[in-house]
Amino acid sequence: MKKEVKILGALAIIVIVAAFVGANYYRKSIQSERQPTTADSALVRPDSPTMGAADAPVTIVEFLDPECESCRAFNPTMKKILKEYDGKTRLVVRYLTFHPNSAVAATYTEAAGEQGKYWQMQELLFQRQTEWGERHGQPAAQQQQNVPALFEKYAMELGLDLKKIDAAVKENRYAAKFERDKKDGQSLGARQTPTVFVNGRKLARLNEADLKSLINEELKK
Repeated sequence: MKKEVKILGALAIIVIVAAFVGANYYRKSIQSERQPTTADSALVRPDSPTMGAADAPVTIVEFLDPECESCRAFNPTMKKILKEYDGKTRLVVRYLTFHPNSAVAATYTEAAGEQGKYWQMQELLFQRQTEWGERHGQPAAQQQQNVPALFEKYAMELGLDLKKIDAAVKENRYAAKFERDKKDGQSLGARQTPTVFVNGRKLARLNEADLKSLINEELKK
């Protein structure tokens, strides 16, 4: 009888210790999850253009190049998904300016954003990309010469203040931002555009079905 009591007592002590250790581990794991990581700060910056509810449970980060044909092709899909998951997702735009005219295009987009028309300029530049983007068979010098005039034309179409736009272009106002975004993208393994992350998880294949699947997985958590 005494032996059985000792065994039961020992088991009770083991259970108590295990429960204490488990609870302590759980608290630490929760605290760890809530602490921002280096990857989190590299994904979203305070000045990154954002569309959607700030408190949305799912954050989609897209590293894009305004001159990238794949970015233009994927843009309607992205906007469709944002509409479908309205209130549940937000989009954060980051830049990887790889092409000859992409930094200028991004500058016009950012400058338009200062006048409240960031998304309108982004949409217009994608729609007219074949007019100003790098084109095979046409000399690069000729392309560069035509681009500023085209961008000013687009700005006028949107009713923007051209003096403010020109000032941003001459100052090269967002160069540091573009360089920072490029470094952030590289640190996260973004080597091409578009590269998409869903709550920090990299989208392996660029298509609507896979993006929806990743969003749904995150919404279930």
